[in-house]
Amino acid sequence: MAQTDTPNHAPMRLALGMMSGTSLDGVDCALLRSDGEARLMRLAHRTYPYKAALRRRLRACLDAAQAWNADGAEPPVLAELDKEVTEAHAHAARDFLRGQSERPTLIGMHGQTVLHRPQRGMTRQLGDGAGLARALGIAVVWRFRDADMAAGGEGAPLAPLYHRALQQAHKDAPPLCVLNLGGVANLTFLGADGAVRAFDVGPGNGLLDDWMARQCGEMQDTDGALAAQGQVDEGLLAAWLEHAWFARPPPKSLDRLEFAPQGLERLAAADGAATLTAFTAAAVARAREHLPRADGPLRWIVCGGGRHNPSLMQALRTRLTGSVQRAEEAGWPGDEMEAQAFAYLAIRAARGLPLSLPETTGAAEPTCGGLLSAP
Repeated sequence: MAQTDTPNHAPMRLALGMMSGTSLDGVDCALLRSDGEARLMRLAHRTYPYKAALRRRLRACLDAAQAWNADGAEPPVLAELDKEVTEAHAHAARDFLRGQSERPTLIGMHGQTVLHRPQRGMTRQLGDGAGLARALGIAVVWRFRDADMAAGGEGAPLAPLYHRALQQAHKDAPPLCVLNLGGVANLTFLGADGAVRAFDVGPGNGLLDDWMARQCGEMQDTDGALAAQGQVDEGLLAAWLEHAWFARPPPKSLDRLEFAPQGLERLAAADGAATLTAFTAAAVARAREHLPRADGPLRWIVCGGGRHNPSLMQALRTRLTGSVQRAEEAGWPGDEMEAQAFAYLAIRAARGLPLSLPETTGAAEPTCGGLLSAP
């Protein structure tokens, strides 16, 4: 996309960000007014949960996409769910915007990731941005990851530049890490020297959510209650941490189903929940190996659904040095941060500004991206 504004004279623009993450819980909507650089005005936000039937189909779609593995023709279920996911986004946007005094000029739609294979330059998000633009009469930026992967990048994570903008807006002193606990966990490191580094850490809530669905028929371990009743199997935890992923240097990114912990099936429900919770926290602690040490103890700002789990937050505080805070405790947005990030990235895309850096995705150079679909 061509740059239309000079950095020093860019107007503020109102954008709607829409994010549906690997936790498969629904669509987050957030309005953001920004110039795509340092100026931010965070406005309304709301989450629209997926209907239970759609959530079940999406979880089954993950398995179908994993079996397909981008080899041959796509399974028909992907095209079917493209339509359903687009309709869910359109419904959420219409309802959300009905209560707003001003209509955005741009939408950033991330889509629902069902397969991510950066080593093959392939990623698949459900949702049709062109169809959403037609349905709402608003231009949509989507397919955010494609250009980065074409430039040799991992295609993820993409929120780090927004994290940097938030850190500057809040005047929070670096070094600090923004830790997102979604279905997959990822972090952004903001150094005292202005450095921005990012990578996927390991399993976030995804393994635990799947365990709860199988064992208890629940979407999640609400308040970490089941994990709090269990005991961590230290032998299994140590074995899982031998996975080659943790030693691999960043930048790096994960598929939602990258990890298939062996031995889990022999555990009782509470012990499995406790061990998976510990696995997520231990993966974050291992990520510290790949961050600069000279900057000293880190401040950790935790966003995403996992920050609502007291057992997980306690496990993080036990394993990490420095301050570990929920986003709200630091004055940062919580559930809506990633939706805001894609509103911000949509504005940057419309201006032709980079969405990723070599230090955040491994792309050869700062890379612009996003496909703009007019209504």
